[in-house]
Amino acid sequence: MFPKNAWYVASTSTEIDSKPLGRKICGESIVFYRGEENRVAALEDFCPHRGAPLSLGRVIEGKLVCGYHGLEMGCEGKTISMPGQRVRGFPAIRSYPVVERYGFIWVWPGEAALADPAKIQHLNWHGDPEWAFGGGMFHIQCDYRLMIDNLMDLTHETYVHASTIGQKEIDETPCKTVVEGEQVVTSRFMNNIMPPPFWQMALRGNHLADDVPVDRWQICRFTPPSSVMIEVGVAHVGKGGYDAPADSKAYSVVVDFITPETETSIWYFWGMARKFNPQDKALTASICEGQRKIFSEDLEMLERQQKNILAHPERALLMLNIDTGGVQSRKLLDKMMALEQAA
Repeated sequence: MFPKNAWYVASTSTEIDSKPLGRKICGESIVFYRGEENRVAALEDFCPHRGAPLSLGRVIEGKLVCGYHGLEMGCEGKTISMPGQRVRGFPAIRSYPVVERYGFIWVWPGEAALADPAKIQHLNWHGDPEWAFGGGMFHIQCDYRLMIDNLMDLTHETYVHASTIGQKEIDETPCKTVVEGEQVVTSRFMNNIMPPPFWQMALRGNHLADDVPVDRWQICRFTPPSSVMIEVGVAHVGKGGYDAPADSKAYSVVVDFITPETETSIWYFWGMARKFNPQDKALTASICEGQRKIFSEDLEMLERQQKNILAHPERALLMLNIDTGGVQSRKLLDKMMALEQAA
């Protein structure tokens, strides 16, 4: 149901501190911890002694110590020692390629020999002083592809997010979907409309009037296996829309990393990188809280949708032109999985 030979966001950097973190990624139970020199390691969450979860243990001087009988594990999955016992002959447990980058922990749950850190998606805004970022994570009980469908078809905003980012013009304005290499892009441009509440807040955050007509844009970019970056924003009418100067618009990128846990559950890492007034920490917190409310509304809808689908496996879902972004994204995923299975 999901490719394994790919980099997935497993956690934020701040989630892994002095304690190990257990997390299932693509059906693989993995323990993450900081070893020597604060480097993150990822091992199978299974003690070779009695099968206890290593994530229930402790980290002592860069070594992962099982919380059941004190067996010490090295970062490569080899046993090091155990009080009063000889354990160096134990077979190694599986270790996973892992990289800390852009404030996230990335893991490769597939064949380790194929893991190339250069393939990790580049986040051009990270570390740039002209940008600010805030975000969070949700654990959601749904197929990861349902979340991709959701993000590649933003017409649902009119109904699911009516009080924050939704407005009738989203329904009334057609979107365009194209496949650019290994990426699907769906875009919608709405001109001369009034900004909804969330974007009124964003305009004020950039010291702009919030009660005048704006041009609004949504450009969704899906990159397999499971990331969607959405360029969003509003600009005062007559200033150039998407290409307006920075002092006439509120421009951001909605960051979405959807990591499968199982076939019907995900870890959803969300956030917004904005390119206006980056030093305002209160604005970052307000936008983050606004996003949390918006994505909480998605959470309920997706979980109920998943339950319906599981309850009626014989029923085919119908497709409309607004579903093109999701359909094309699934085609890229199917291609990726077919190549992986063939190999």
